[in-house]
Amino acid sequence: MKAITTASHDRGPRTAAVIAAIRQQLETRALGPGQRLPSIRAFAASMGVAPATVVEAYDRLAAEGIIRARRGSGFYVADLALPPLALAEREPHRPRAVDPFFVSRQSLDAGTATLTPGCGWLPADWMPQEALRRAVRALARSEDGVLTDYGASRGSPALRRVLQARLAGLGIEAFSEQVLLTASGTQAIDLICRMLLRPGDTVLVDDPCYFNFLALLRAHQVRIVSVPMTPSGPDIAQFEAVLSAERPRLYITNSGLHNPTGASLSLQTAHRLLNAAAASDTIIIEDDIYGDFEPEPSPRLAALDGLQRVILVGSFSKTLSASVRCGYIAGRADWIEPLIDLQIATGFGGPGQFAAEALAQVVTSGAYRKHIEELRARLSRARPRVAARLQRLGITPWLMPRGGYHLWCRLPDGCAAVDVAQAALADNVVLAPGDVFSTAQTAGMMMRFNVAHCEDVRVIAALERALQQSAARHGAPSDSVAISRTQ
Repeated sequence: MKAITTASHDRGPRTAAVIAAIRQQLETRALGPGQRLPSIRAFAASMGVAPATVVEAYDRLAAEGIIRARRGSGFYVADLALPPLALAEREPHRPRAVDPFFVSRQSLDAGTATLTPGCGWLPADWMPQEALRRAVRALARSEDGVLTDYGASRGSPALRRVLQARLAGLGIEAFSEQVLLTASGTQAIDLICRMLLRPGDTVLVDDPCYFNFLALLRAHQVRIVSVPMTPSGPDIAQFEAVLSAERPRLYITNSGLHNPTGASLSLQTAHRLLNAAAASDTIIIEDDIYGDFEPEPSPRLAALDGLQRVILVGSFSKTLSASVRCGYIAGRADWIEPLIDLQIATGFGGPGQFAAEALAQVVTSGAYRKHIEELRARLSRARPRVAARLQRLGITPWLMPRGGYHLWCRLPDGCAAVDVAQAALADNVVLAPGDVFSTAQTAGMMMRFNVAHCEDVRVIAALERALQQSAARHGAPSDSVAISRTQ
C-alpha cells in the first residue's frame, strides 16, 4: 500500500485513509476471508501514520464486523467481509457502447429484428446444420451413457485424438496427456488464469484485443497492460520494452487471424516474441479459435515453442456450433494435471459426452472439411464486397485479412465510433466500436465489422444515418462523410 501523506495533525483524516486503503484491498481481493492483516506497527510504517491511527482504524472495522481480533494473534478478515464482485462497477465509467458487458449482452440477447454486424460469430445459415443433425441422430441411437453421463476427466478420447491430429498439421506435437477438453474456449482461458494468476498480477494483451479477454481478466483482479498491434503481430520493440519493464505473468493473444484486426503473426515477430517472453519468464496463452479460417496456416507460437512456455487454446464455436460447446487446451503435461482438478472443482468436468461425441463425428467426417472449404470461399468473396460497401461510406479497412470474417476499420474524419454505435442502436443494429477492444482507449475512430452480418442492406442504411449523426454532432462538414446510395 502507498504511504499516505497529509498536512493535518488531526488523526481523523488519517484514520479514514487507513480504512479506505483496507477496503480497497478487500474490494480487489488482495485480502480475502480469514487472511491476517499486517501488524499494527508494520501497517503504520507502510502507511506513514502513527500506530494509534491504525489501532483506531482496526477498531472501527472490527465494530462493523469487517475484521475480527484474535487475542495474541492479531486482526483477521471476517468470513463475510467481502462485498459482491460487481465487474461492471470495477471499470472506470465508459459509455455503454464501449462497455464489454453491454456489447456482449446486446449481441447475445438480440432478437430476430436486431441486426448484429458487431457480433463475433457467423449466421446460423452459414453453419453445417445438416451435418450436426446427422451426428445428433446417430448419437440418439448410441448407448445410454452417451446421452446421460458426465464426460471423462480429460474429455472424449475420440475428440482428443482428432485434436492431436489437427495440432500435428500445425507443427505442434501434443501427446494424449497434453490435451484437455473444456466446456468452452473461454473456460479454457479462465482455468489457466485460475491456475497461474493471483490478484494484482500483471497480464499483457494486444491493443486492440478481443474484448472478453479484458472482461475475464477483470474477474481475476489483475493489472492489465497492453502493446500496440501491427499487421505482422504486436509491435515487437514495444513488446520487448513492456516485458522488460513490467515482467507480466501472462501474455494473451490470437496469432492466427487476430481478433479484431485480422492480422497474422510473422515468423520474425514470433521468434523475437518468444525470446522476450523467455527472458521475462512470461507464459503465453495462444488463442487459436480462428485458425481454421486461414487459407494457409501462419506461424504458431506453440509450434515454435514446443508447448513449453506457450499454452494453446481453441474451440469449435466459430466453425461448428456455439450451442454444442466444447473447447480445448494443449500444454505441458505437468500443467494439464492441475487444470483437470480445477475443471472438476469449478464445473465437475468439461463438456458432456453428448457434445464431445457429436463434434467428433462432424469433425472426422468429410462434411467438416467441405464445410471449412466452403466457408473460406464464401468469406473470401464477402470480405472485398463488404469492404467496398463500407468504403463508399468513407469507412476504411485497416488491412485486408488473409481469412476470417472480421474487418477492423477506420471511420471517416469527424465521426466517433461510440456515437455511431449508440445511434445505430436506435435502428436495432448492434455495432462493435473500437474502444471496447482497446485497453488504452486509443481506438475511438475504429470499429470491427463482421462481414457475414453486413450483407443486409439495412446495415448500410443504418450506418449511413449513424455516421451522418456523428459527423453533425462533432461539427464536421456535411461532405466529410462520403455516402453513396448506390450500394
